[in-house]
Amino acid sequence: MRLEDVTAKALELGFVACGVAPVEELPEADRCLGKWLAEGNQAGMAYLERNREKRRNPALLVEGARSVVVTLTNYYAPLADGAADVPVVARYAYGKDYHGVIKGRLFQLFSFLQESVGKSLQGRVFVDSAPVFEHEWARRAGLGWIGRNTLLIHPRWGSFCFIGVIISDFEPETYSSPYTESRCGTCHRCVDACPTGALRPYSVDANRCISYNTIERKDAIPGKLKEKLGNRFFGCDACQDVCPWNVKAIPHRDEAFRLNEWLPRMSREDWLQLDEDTFRERFADSPLLRPGLKHLKEVLSPDDITSSL
Repeated sequence: MRLEDVTAKALELGFVACGVAPVEELPEADRCLGKWLAEGNQAGMAYLERNREKRRNPALLVEGARSVVVTLTNYYAPLADGAADVPVVARYAYGKDYHGVIKGRLFQLFSFLQESVGKSLQGRVFVDSAPVFEHEWARRAGLGWIGRNTLLIHPRWGSFCFIGVIISDFEPETYSSPYTESRCGTCHRCVDACPTGALRPYSVDANRCISYNTIERKDAIPGKLKEKLGNRFFGCDACQDVCPWNVKAIPHRDEAFRLNEWLPRMSREDWLQLDEDTFRERFADSPLLRPGLKHLKEVLSPDDITSSL
């Protein structure tokens, strides 16, 4: 089956880019991960320490795997136009939870591959939920380079993209050419823009990262760090907002990620007074459900600044 046919089908399904890389072990990516973990950058995300052998070798996730199909989905949108007292969420949380949306499309793409080759393929789909080096596989599939902000950057679509992966025994006639050039040059805008100093060139310290602290952290956010959140209460786009490759980012036209009407309308006080039933009604299928209303209120609540970073 031709690589062009796979890409054409992916675009038809709503992806903005697609590539296919051959299955190989990733010793260098695993070495970098080991160093990052040894420095304690994972904070409370202990799951990143597990299943490293599977992350290194995708054939352990799918027996007989031959290829990694990688897709990108554009989610860029202009900043929500809300009043000054409206708390800010990262753009990826403007609409529906991307995990389910993209998985559904990946299953459709996988079904297409099976029908096209005329046989049952062994495979699995992944969307940011398994031990997979998504960024490295995207680079190997020719979809961009891993930027100084640690995110994948596509030369046309920038970094506001969801990555979807299919690991299977599918084999195209040819594979995509890997992206070997880094086009960040000497630019350090992303590092300089990080509000907490969590971002270093090609590495991020989750202990200080606003995204980790506002979404995944289980205990209280340290007071000095909470001071630096500004009006953010779910995620952070600071390093992406200043990236030159996002200056001409193209707004998506994906109905699934359309801005939830309540986000630009609710003040901090509205959030603090919100009850659980109304929260679930207004934000059904939203990424905001992941941390839950109680956690969101804790992030938004003012604290005495007593603890340090």
